[in-house]
Amino acid sequence: MMSRRPILAVIGIGETLSADLERLSLDIGARAIEAGFRVCTGGLGGVMSAVCRGARGAQNYREGDTLVFLPGESPEAANEWADVVIPTGLGIARNVLVVRAADIVVAIGGGAGTLSEIAMAWQLGRPVIAVSGVDGWSSRLAGLKIDDRRGDAILEVSSAKQAVSEALLIWQNTSNS
Repeated sequence: MMSRRPILAVIGIGETLSADLERLSLDIGARAIEAGFRVCTGGLGGVMSAVCRGARGAQNYREGDTLVFLPGESPEAANEWADVVIPTGLGIARNVLVVRAADIVVAIGGGAGTLSEIAMAWQLGRPVIAVSGVDGWSSRLAGLKIDDRRGDAILEVSSAKQAVSEALLIWQNTSNS
């Protein structure tokens, strides 16, 4: 019997990325697929697009490995590397669907939208991994607890390799308990 493949949501800025942030996002997408995850994003540009593109370039990529929840109603708004496109028509409320669908959430930089996704993931009990050393909320919140409802903190990582390795450890620990 085949076990369910976990979903790694990757959240972050939707605007044009620096070369370093683009490489980091591509690497996380590819490494996630190689580790056995599917990836989920908000489906637009920036980090979302780069993660899907990286996933699509992974050696073990299979159609259906990139799942996106769009804020609008038009599936044509999705980045070209999205496999499963869900146009929600919910605007920013689609952020709830992104983190709700995830087993684990990785934040890369980000502004207000990413901040809302981190807070929702925290409240929903999803493990949150934050990449430090980049501009945005992931660096600001890495290593911190948002409040006392949970015993853990947002896990701080500094590389794509570390982010996916930690996500895999979390998944293995939670799926075996």
